[in-house]
Amino acid sequence: MSTPTKKTVPGRGYTATRKRPFTSRTALAILGYLAPAIVFVGLFTYYPMIKGSQMAFRQWNLFDLTETPWIGLGNFQTIIADPVFPTVAFNTLIWVVGSIVPQFVIGFIIALWLKNKFRFRGVYQALVFYPWAVSGFLIGIMFRWMFNSEFGVINDLLLRSHITDTPLPWLADPTLAKLAVVIANVWYGVTFFAIMILAALQSVSDDMLEAAALDGAGYFRSLFQITIPAIKTTLVLTVLLRVIWIFNFPDIIYGMTDGGPANQTHIITTWMINFTQQGNYGVASALGLMVVIFLTVFTGIYLMILSRGDD
Repeated sequence: MSTPTKKTVPGRGYTATRKRPFTSRTALAILGYLAPAIVFVGLFTYYPMIKGSQMAFRQWNLFDLTETPWIGLGNFQTIIADPVFPTVAFNTLIWVVGSIVPQFVIGFIIALWLKNKFRFRGVYQALVFYPWAVSGFLIGIMFRWMFNSEFGVINDLLLRSHITDTPLPWLADPTLAKLAVVIANVWYGVTFFAIMILAALQSVSDDMLEAAALDGAGYFRSLFQITIPAIKTTLVLTVLLRVIWIFNFPDIIYGMTDGGPANQTHIITTWMINFTQQGNYGVASALGLMVVIFLTVFTGIYLMILSRGDD
């Protein structure tokens, strides 16, 4: 393999191409430049992943590390046989779907609004993007106080506006607790969609939109036939990344309810943390491996369906 180089030929008026041989020295130089990144990723990403996968098939208890026998699928059987597992699986579905849809819709609307030029637009952008700079766990603690049944600001607003006559037990009732954590996650995740979609909207040609307007296309027709198709790739990847992120995002739930009341707000990742706190690293690793496998399969099916839709 060789690398072409260009050389101007005097008096000829054209540029000749001369190939430079690809030597082993060049290959070693490239490998040397890549080595730090390869070592870093291998040491801090792939090694823990492989080690954790092995733990999923062993009886690995933090309080007794003298023996870690191989038990095969025993940890996975323990997870499936646990009576809490169906609730955790259903909660995870509600957590992902109930968060991603409002986040996408509200984020898209905000991005369309921020694309327009108006006074103090920069200030509004800073206010909208601010939540993304805050820790998810800190947001969970903040919303835990806001949804407090005795002196939380949410109940205070509901009582003052006469929407309810008695304080609601937001974090003590299983249904209300699920709603509360989803509301907190929607507030946090709207910013991500607003940032990504706003950046994509900047690439849509104004000339194309003006031409559509001259042809009599209304706002919504231009939106669905020009704007959305132009940024479809960004929308697809943004939704995919956010689904994976929310699935692996226990921070808000951990900060607000810690999986309570009575395990009714646990999702897969908070349940995994619970097993880790109990010292049962084998079951926790099995849950982590199940998450990796599920998200890998989901990503493959998601992209395959969308690629067929493009055809």
